[in-house]
Amino acid sequence: MTTAPAQETTSGSPSPVGKRRQGLRTIDPKYLIVLLITLVLVVGEARYSILGGYERLVTTLGLCLITEAFLSWWLRGRVVNLASAYITGISLALLTKPQANILWPFALGAFIAIVSKYVLVYRTRHLWNPSNFAIAYLVLAAPNSVAILSHQWGNDLRINLVIWAFGLIIASRARVLHVTLTYVACFVVLAIVRNLIAGGPLLAELAPITGPMYQLFVFFMVTDPRTTVSTRRGRMIVVAIVALVESIIRISGDFQLALLRPFYVSPPILALAIVGPIAMWWDLQRTAKRAQ
Repeated sequence: MTTAPAQETTSGSPSPVGKRRQGLRTIDPKYLIVLLITLVLVVGEARYSILGGYERLVTTLGLCLITEAFLSWWLRGRVVNLASAYITGISLALLTKPQANILWPFALGAFIAIVSKYVLVYRTRHLWNPSNFAIAYLVLAAPNSVAILSHQWGNDLRINLVIWAFGLIIASRARVLHVTLTYVACFVVLAIVRNLIAGGPLLAELAPITGPMYQLFVFFMVTDPRTTVSTRRGRMIVVAIVALVESIIRISGDFQLALLRPFYVSPPILALAIVGPIAMWWDLQRTAKRAQ
């Protein structure tokens, strides 16, 4: 006589534990990402006040949601799911750091980010991650007024472990864990290479990966399903190229090469803004030719 599986009742139906696990598997990964970025916001603001004022959050989040709702209704005849606009708004509020106590970069960034989804489109797909495009535009167009969040989570390993644990679980659930891990591995290897070339403390090269900016970058920007190529191998290659371009910008900064000076303000953001849309365009072209 055999016993029933631990997660099923004697009648063959799932037990309460099994039902809860099945429920977690059916949750849309988009809402898990919403949970993760909210966690980053809450932890970062409570511990380090990285937000810089709640009026910034209200401005970016409010404009992102309103602009997304209006444009989707006007152009598509219905209001789309606003989870993407929520993620964009939180990202912009956390990452955008104006040099003075001004709100226009948050308002402009929020508007540009959402509009880019409807304007910068090729074969029905937008080419840039919205927050990546908006931040790249702001730091290039107004470098004297806008900067990027750059400090780390102090020396508190517990905060990093919590954020990374949740991030890796959610990335796995969303089936983009390979993208995050590829980028992190490339970042570490290239940081060692940069250290061999330029010298200095190795930890100084590795430290940025522990900061909130990179956590937003590796979990929300490089993994955005709407702006990544169609194959698993292709996504890994593209994110490796992003890491390589970022490293080239950093090394150029170490040697003060004037040609790339505008990019020194945020190498990862601008590397993705360069490589990402080119890869998307090429992938969409290739996919269309195969379909024909």
